[in-house]
Amino acid sequence: MTSSNSTTDPSFTSKWQPALDAFHAYARWLVSISWKLFFAMAFVLIMAAGMIQSWLPAQKEDFLPQTAILVILSSIVIKASYKQQIQAEEKASAATYLAEAEQLKRQLIEARLAAMQAQVEPHFLFNTLASIDHLIETDPPRASLMQKSLIALLRATLPSMRETSTAKLRNMGQELAVIRPYLDIQKMRMEDRLQIEWDIPEGLHSAELPHMMVLSLVENAFKHGLEPKAEGGQLTLRAEVNHGQLEVTVRDTGVGYYPAESAGLSSQTGHGFGLKNIRDRLALLYGDQASFSIRAMEPYEGSGTLAKLTVPYRVVPLDAQTVTA
Repeated sequence: MTSSNSTTDPSFTSKWQPALDAFHAYARWLVSISWKLFFAMAFVLIMAAGMIQSWLPAQKEDFLPQTAILVILSSIVIKASYKQQIQAEEKASAATYLAEAEQLKRQLIEARLAAMQAQVEPHFLFNTLASIDHLIETDPPRASLMQKSLIALLRATLPSMRETSTAKLRNMGQELAVIRPYLDIQKMRMEDRLQIEWDIPEGLHSAELPHMMVLSLVENAFKHGLEPKAEGGQLTLRAEVNHGQLEVTVRDTGVGYYPAESAGLSSQTGHGFGLKNIRDRLALLYGDQASFSIRAMEPYEGSGTLAKLTVPYRVVPLDAQTVTA
């Protein structure tokens, strides 16, 4: 009974572990070399064994060549049988590494989005509160409208900040519930300097859309296009389906988009972080099935910037609480 348990005893396993590790290392080395190199080394081994055998006493004749042949035949069996096993181990190890790397990438992108959500554009919030405070004295009805729009914006954005998965997909209607009050506030702030055009069919309100992605483009249009322009301009939001792809465009007639780099990711533009985050999230969520582009308008198109977001068209059930635009 004692002898049968000795093979499962930890001390027994640890005793033979170095030999097992050495055998495994030898098997991996055999698999790593080509058959051509293996047979060349086998030939050299047999020749060397024969030469050494000739120097030994006659009663030990053929001992080394026979041992060399036995080693070579055993190595052939090991090389043939362990190849698939070791390749499977390597594939499993590579898959684990890729999965861990993908998880780290996802966590990084989600952390970026969480940071963007946590900001809620502090300067925009403070400017809005300051505008409300001023309008309370000069135009109370307008102050009330701006306050209601701010409440609607916060009501739509705050719940999403408490979500554990910031990469959650939403629908167009839910995104419009955030964009609409934001634009209402900007319209009250800029007054006649801002015109807003909507071209989003109601039937697309159920279309799947990554959270806060279009809002980021709208914010960029204001901060870097319309607000710096003294006379203001027009913002146009459009959505349509082409060849199974949902295309969302944000166009402004502001000062234009002239990044330091053609990819539009330079920090000198003031919004490179947001645009890079959009590209990273699209790659994470859709791979090569989605795209994003942003460019200055051509002279024949008029001044301003055109940002275009393309994702696979999928339907997400509409939330009963969704505010439509």
